[in-house]
Amino acid sequence: MSDYNRLKNGILGFIIGDAMGVPLEFTKRRTEKVVDMLEYGTHHMPKGSWSDDSSMVVATIESIIDNKGNINYEKIMNNFILWVEKGKFTSNNKTFGIGRTTLRALRNYYYREEFEIYKNPLMCGIDDIKDNGNGSLMRILPITYYCYYKKLTEEKIYKLVKDISSMTHKHSISILGCYIYVLFVIGILNGKEKKDIYKSIREYNYNKYFDKETINAYSKVLDNDISLLDIDNINSSGYVVNTLEAVIWCFMNSNNYNESIIEAINLGDDVDTIGALVGGISGSYYNEINNKWLKDIKRKDYLLDLCNKYYEVLKFKKKIKIHQHF
Repeated sequence: MSDYNRLKNGILGFIIGDAMGVPLEFTKRRTEKVVDMLEYGTHHMPKGSWSDDSSMVVATIESIIDNKGNINYEKIMNNFILWVEKGKFTSNNKTFGIGRTTLRALRNYYYREEFEIYKNPLMCGIDDIKDNGNGSLMRILPITYYCYYKKLTEEKIYKLVKDISSMTHKHSISILGCYIYVLFVIGILNGKEKKDIYKSIREYNYNKYFDKETINAYSKVLDNDISLLDIDNINSSGYVVNTLEAVIWCFMNSNNYNESIIEAINLGDDVDTIGALVGGISGSYYNEINNKWLKDIKRKDYLLDLCNKYYEVLKFKKKIKIHQHF
């Protein structure tokens, strides 16, 4: 698969997974599986509507495109504010599903003129062990492509992932979840087989950047082969650790994009985010996404154009700039 198709299929695969999960979010785990895109359901949204997961991914991509292929934390945060306040970067001009921790961080940024500390966007995130939802993990996918195309070193990848997460989720457990996901997708972009990627993920020396307590939080993924567990041992809640476990379990136990998405959206609970994150990995890995599902996605042409522009701006060889105007 070409680099362009990996990026396009990853982003579109992510948004499809999100839209597939939206009507089923917070429902119970299903034994009789849903296999088609539904409408209305939990959030009473039309078929093909995507949620906060995709909106934050789109907002991030748009900021990098507008900044000519460079990262600017203020531009990203400004786009998030436009999303919350104006419904921009949504499928239907409606903002729904925003997480509590993300909302608190965006409020910090919104009132930055009143509080000196929040003038730095990287200080706006919440650093509390109780605030480790999947709100930064759900929007990290565009950063994987950025790291890959810009050929960032391992140290720079970690620093960028830490900074991107810290805009909303500053705790090390959230940052590590994002880092593992980014390393996984970069392995895919490098053309590796998924078993080899997962082996590398488990053997990686996380002690360079994280303390033992943080690493131990991911023991189910890192100390053992999570794919061997029964589905009853997979928790699909919005806690970042549980989300990442579910994502890797679904991906490792599927043979194609369709299988991975169907498995993800039927887990119950936070299935729009799990479906989206599985879709990002599976879309990047497999040659095909589901065109039947893609046809139902809201603003499909806009999203295709967005993928085009993102690929073009990333592959353009230029000195990397990461702006921090604060």
